[in-house]
Amino acid sequence: MRDIAVNKVSEDQSKLHDVHSDKTESDYSKVMEYTQQILQLIEKEELSREDSEWIREETLNGYRDHVNPGYLFSRKTVDLSREFAFVEWRDRRNSFIDVDGNEYIDCIGGRGIYNIGHRHPKVVETVQNQLKKQAMHTHDLLDPYRAVLAKTLAELAPGDLKYVFFTNSGSESVESAIKLARKYTNRSTFVATTASYHGVSLGSLGATAKAHYRKPFLPLAQSFRHAIFGDVDMLYKMMKTQEMVGEEVAAVLIEPIQGNAGIKMPPDNYLSEVRNICDEFGALLILDEVQTGMGRTGKMFYAEHENVVPDIMCLAKALGGGIMPIGAVIATEKVYEAFMDEPYRHEHTFGGNTLACVAAIATINVLIEERLPERAAVVGEYMLRELRAVAARYPKIVQEVRGKGLFIGVEFFDSVVGFDVSKGLFDNKILVEGTVGDVKTFRIEPPLTIEIEQVDRVIATFDKVLQDVQQKYNFI
Repeated sequence: MRDIAVNKVSEDQSKLHDVHSDKTESDYSKVMEYTQQILQLIEKEELSREDSEWIREETLNGYRDHVNPGYLFSRKTVDLSREFAFVEWRDRRNSFIDVDGNEYIDCIGGRGIYNIGHRHPKVVETVQNQLKKQAMHTHDLLDPYRAVLAKTLAELAPGDLKYVFFTNSGSESVESAIKLARKYTNRSTFVATTASYHGVSLGSLGATAKAHYRKPFLPLAQSFRHAIFGDVDMLYKMMKTQEMVGEEVAAVLIEPIQGNAGIKMPPDNYLSEVRNICDEFGALLILDEVQTGMGRTGKMFYAEHENVVPDIMCLAKALGGGIMPIGAVIATEKVYEAFMDEPYRHEHTFGGNTLACVAAIATINVLIEERLPERAAVVGEYMLRELRAVAARYPKIVQEVRGKGLFIGVEFFDSVVGFDVSKGLFDNKILVEGTVGDVKTFRIEPPLTIEIEQVDRVIATFDKVLQDVQQKYNFI
């Protein structure tokens, strides 16, 4: 009987081998050869001219044929003066280097992920050390690093925020916060603010308030109302109205500074007043600190500027140090109890994975050791002051320069002019971030490690580009 079973297994293995061999010969050989070529390029410290040309061609073809050709016409990827795409290859602490070896000062900061700079050696070393032992957790056993990181964030967060749920991105953090608020309050109506951006997954998109993102996907999954950002009277009336019609608000979701809207600043004491309104109506306050967190505005979290403690806070982007993607939702114990009875009801396969957690632990260590939130406050104040001084010389071009810490927006009177200024900076090897669908305002969001000499170069180049634009359009 045993011999029959062994023979059957051998026959099955033989058949499997034959099938695998056929597919390898017919389908896999080209993929094997192509990926091997890529792996050999990854091993190289320096690229030859032929390597650079091949990478650029493969990148362009890949985006056109298999990613999305729309990216090829984005200002961020196309140098219009040479009519080919900008293809990045490696980086230094505060800069990117393209496949041709050109170096660009990074004033985008990966849309906020590079707060501690690119490839910080402490974070890289920590991830490499962990990778030698274990990359991912099993899920069935308890992961020590998730526990350690949760405790660290609870110590770092304002007030009585205590329990942490880990995600992979800002959108996932917002989704998790929405679900937690719904379960805790047993309410389904939410309030966000106009011009807000909280993600583009179907749940978080309900909170995002830009028609550009929303219209193609209406109706949305969540019941969101939108009050004008900064208008506490409107918010109060909206909360009262919802109460009167029996649709009490579960939570108010707010970006302390609206990044995607062009670094739109709140009025003084805005968060404090929103906190009071939430308390009056029994609603939770959710702060989306995905961009403003981890030292970006001059404190570890923007909430500290107003001494406001939310019920739930969302983090992502810079939490992983630009090495690993990781997000987090931090809540008070009272609120988080809604997730405690059945912890597996809401989870992610990769959320809080081992490599991401050790990267975040190292990132927090670096932020504190190098005093980067304090540095963002000092360097940001200097950069903001100097940019405003330059802008004042071009009153018909620049409408406003605003921001907090190293989270700065430059708004122009005209989108075409704004594009020309962004393009001029790009041509002078400085990357800035235009608002999606509109470059009337661009963002300056560099690593918090940016050197003063680099800041001075950005300011001088900004002045030079504005001079060129003034002559081009004959502004007097």
